[in-house]
Amino acid sequence: MNVNGPVKALLLSVAADPMPAIATLQRLTPEFLCFFLPESVKSLVESDIHPRLSSMPQRWDWIFTEHPESFALSHRALAENLPPLLKTWQIAPGELVVDLTSASSGMAAAMALVTLPFTSNVITLKPGDGEQGRDGNEGERDGRACTWSESNPWDEHAVWLRHEAGNLFNQGAYKGASQAFRNLERRVSGGGKPLYRALADLAQGYTLWDQLQYRQAWDKLKSAHKSLTLASAWGGPIGIDTTLRRVKEHIQFLEHIVLDPQEIKSKIALDLLAQAKRRADRDRDGEFATRILFRALEAFAQTKLFIHYHIKSWDVRLEQLPQALQETCRTCYLNDMDGKYRLPLHAQFRVLAGLGDTMGQTFLGQWATMKTLIDAADHAILGEGFEPIKIERFHQLYELVLKLSSVHSSDLPAFPTLNL
Repeated sequence: MNVNGPVKALLLSVAADPMPAIATLQRLTPEFLCFFLPESVKSLVESDIHPRLSSMPQRWDWIFTEHPESFALSHRALAENLPPLLKTWQIAPGELVVDLTSASSGMAAAMALVTLPFTSNVITLKPGDGEQGRDGNEGERDGRACTWSESNPWDEHAVWLRHEAGNLFNQGAYKGASQAFRNLERRVSGGGKPLYRALADLAQGYTLWDQLQYRQAWDKLKSAHKSLTLASAWGGPIGIDTTLRRVKEHIQFLEHIVLDPQEIKSKIALDLLAQAKRRADRDRDGEFATRILFRALEAFAQTKLFIHYHIKSWDVRLEQLPQALQETCRTCYLNDMDGKYRLPLHAQFRVLAGLGDTMGQTFLGQWATMKTLIDAADHAILGEGFEPIKIERFHQLYELVLKLSSVHSSDLPAFPTLNL
């Protein structure tokens, strides 16, 4: 790393020797400046430091520590005053540079701890021998050679925090995971940014998919897959290749939905069934999972009616129906608002059965069991009743839908697990 001015904000320790502070300020020319120092040194700043500066900060302030060698007292002073000050200055995470050169051990520890959420660069200015240090670069301090030593604590800290972000993802908190990866992207050094940007895009893609925003999810996952592939080529987390293979499969799945020109997209029924299973297994949300499951069941019926018999359940022509059902449709299923015949769920399967379709016949054969499950859902809170549905009811209905649709659980898109 190599920090040069101007920088957005600087937290600067000051001691009896003003020259390190002067060298830092001349190089970085911060827009916002906060001195961290014993109150006894304040006069030195006004008499020795300010006159030496060619460019004054737009705004600057002081934070005093009563006992520079005390970590506890230095930490208290900094923790109480620095975050409100940075908020007033509208300093974003990663925009604060911290100079520990003149800090005592107690001050340095307090500065490192309190500034961790705000900084992505910590510097020290040390007397040099004319040779560039491994992690620094040469400069001058009062006519003497000096070495800038720079480090970003987030480069190491992020390795652990990405585990927490990955856990959020694995728990279904995709939006929270995306935000956590974005925060890491802002804070790590340049070489690490592509990985966390790709992971944030990945989590955002699954956020959109979980919200049934198929095109947006498809676009976001495509870009995330490409970026994550490039980032992993430079030493990504172990096991990321498995995630990439799963994401590629999901991109193809979403492509079928997005590019399908038909009014009814057959893959959506599979996706609704998969989402219902996620809600039940991951969130233990039997109410919402059951409502999605009924929608998936209807989507399977609508798909079969449309693809095999060219019947739209929301706009039926009487002559398309079996003779025995035409009168029932005419008298019961006319919509007064638009004058169209609309088949409810049970009627859709009756039509399929009347047309000799196996799925419709199986539905009617399982009607006694299905009726019990439908009644349970109708009596639930998201139905028409006031009692939560039992998760066991969902699993019974789920197995029945698998049987009716001839779908195996392995056919459903399963969101990946991040092992970071």
